[in-house]
Amino acid sequence: MVFHHRSKGQTISFSTMRPPVEVSVFLLSLLAPVVLYTLNNIPVLQEPLPVLGMGMVVLGSVLLLLLLTVPHNKKIDPLFYVFAEFSFTCMVGLTNALEQDGFISGFMGFYLKTGEPHLSSAYAVMMSYWEGVFHVVLFLTIIHRMFRGKSYRSLGLLWTGSSIAHQIVLIPGVVIGKYGSNIRPAFWRNVPFFLVPFWAASLLFSRPREMPVVTADKIAEEQKKGLLSRPLDLLLSLLLVGAMAFSVFRGFVVLDCPLDACFTYIYQYEPYLKDPVGFPRVMMLVHLFYALPLLTVLIYGLRTPGCSWMLDWTIFFAAAMAQTQWCHIGASLHSRTPFTYRVTADKWWPVITLNVLLAAAPALLALRCRTNPAYFMNPVPEGQTNDEKKKN
Repeated sequence: MVFHHRSKGQTISFSTMRPPVEVSVFLLSLLAPVVLYTLNNIPVLQEPLPVLGMGMVVLGSVLLLLLLTVPHNKKIDPLFYVFAEFSFTCMVGLTNALEQDGFISGFMGFYLKTGEPHLSSAYAVMMSYWEGVFHVVLFLTIIHRMFRGKSYRSLGLLWTGSSIAHQIVLIPGVVIGKYGSNIRPAFWRNVPFFLVPFWAASLLFSRPREMPVVTADKIAEEQKKGLLSRPLDLLLSLLLVGAMAFSVFRGFVVLDCPLDACFTYIYQYEPYLKDPVGFPRVMMLVHLFYALPLLTVLIYGLRTPGCSWMLDWTIFFAAAMAQTQWCHIGASLHSRTPFTYRVTADKWWPVITLNVLLAAAPALLALRCRTNPAYFMNPVPEGQTNDEKKKN
């Protein structure tokens, strides 16, 4: 809308300006605590089915507000609605974490009672902090870049890796753990939140990757080097091998391996692995059956030149491991975990160090691939200048 003001023969136009889209999304996500507080004080909406129904109504209303918020003069990437909707739900998660840790009150009582009781567990609290901080910042950054025509593919892969790892631990953990006997209808809202990140990942992986051109001579020079001639890659390979061994060992531990080493570890070092909530057990199995093969493939990529897929999969995998390890480490130390399942004070340093290294190794590999990708690139055709961009 444009307003005209005429003064001394001159016309001045004042146009109503929309706030940046990422600001609108953030402000919309801040409505989450307001909605929760309101529902927490309406008794008629605090039964299991009404809780599920109101959840669907709220998410539908958020989508409608988004449709009214975004400008309609250009094509909107469908992933925008995913990121914006998830921003709202992540703020719900942050509200839950703050309430469980005693910083606020009066928001989540009804939902924990008749919706998803497992959200009061230490694992869910750490998961909620991750979503409410890391994911929301990531969403706002992606939306900012999206509406300014900048690439956000790598940031999107960070989110998909983190979100998929979150869901494949959360859903089975609830079902097989102590909360499995108290599943309410609202729990099944996690199904679309489980499926959407897979769809988003397929879209992002199928889109072309943009990266600076590296000369053919530089690529050839890097790819002639063996692993022993690349000390950083050799060190990363050793870290990944160590991560594989640790994943196998802890997988055996939660599978009740009778070896003395497994018995000693679970009772003296990481008793959290036998917490009846189920999340640590599922996480160790996810590391054993999913992270272990990926670690093997990544080591192959470090040894074999021209594996351009490393530039994407290292980002995806680093985010997944960071998310799972954040939740695992935090929950094993959190006050909401019963004392008998927390890491003991005398074993704190070795256990936390090993867990941090398990998250750090994939992150360091992703950073290495990002900062010096020549070894993983295909040769550049002659005549292509350094100022051009290569679709790889």
